[in-house]
Amino acid sequence: MTQTPQPFAGQVAAVTGAASGIGRASAEALLAGGARVVLVDRNAQALTALCEQLGEAAMPLALDLLDAAQCRSLLPRVLELAGRLDIFHANAGLYLGGDLVDADTDAIDRMLNLNVNVVMKNVRDVLPHMIERGCGDIIVTSSLAAHYPTPWEPVYASSKWAIDCFVQTTRRQVFKHGIRVGAISPGPVVTALIADWPAEKLAEARATGSLIEPTEVAEVITFMLTRPRGMTIRDVVMLPTNFDL
Repeated sequence: MTQTPQPFAGQVAAVTGAASGIGRASAEALLAGGARVVLVDRNAQALTALCEQLGEAAMPLALDLLDAAQCRSLLPRVLELAGRLDIFHANAGLYLGGDLVDADTDAIDRMLNLNVNVVMKNVRDVLPHMIERGCGDIIVTSSLAAHYPTPWEPVYASSKWAIDCFVQTTRRQVFKHGIRVGAISPGPVVTALIADWPAEKLAEARATGSLIEPTEVAEVITFMLTRPRGMTIRDVVMLPTNFDL
């Protein structure tokens, strides 16, 4: 009887924004690959229910990453739960679409803080642990919007352009320590984030099959993480064939 490959056996991963969408799919793929996974999300109720469903290798960690003290506690609490960290998927994020003149300034601050500042702080905090161990993988959820000036989401697109630059520059700093840093940049994914899309844009995308499933993103993340250590997949742009910019 052929056994299912376990490429992440013996490893510990942490995924932010893990209670739903891409984060959940990523966590499930890592678990299927044999990792123990710390699922990080602010929705404690959804997180607990999900981890009960996923089994004992799934460990819930309820954190509001927009709270500075809770954000700082991410790595120490991961180490308390699992003892080490091999793979970090910085996935938590917010979406803000529409015309800039209509955007609420508090919403702009909140989105930029989570999409950019929190990602930078989380990566900064996990790096010393990985540097000390001489190995590690960091994946950041970016977006197709990081590669094209999408006119219906200037604030969101700007946050992803910033984070794509962060991934590329940080990778060049830390590869000498055996750490790989890469970004996954999907087109529109079937998650709660696209609920703010213009109604006609969302209807068109659904009608033409121009949306990606979270599981499809997770499959690409698995591909990135399972390359030989001498290869870094720095940035993957994936989009539905029918999606027309």
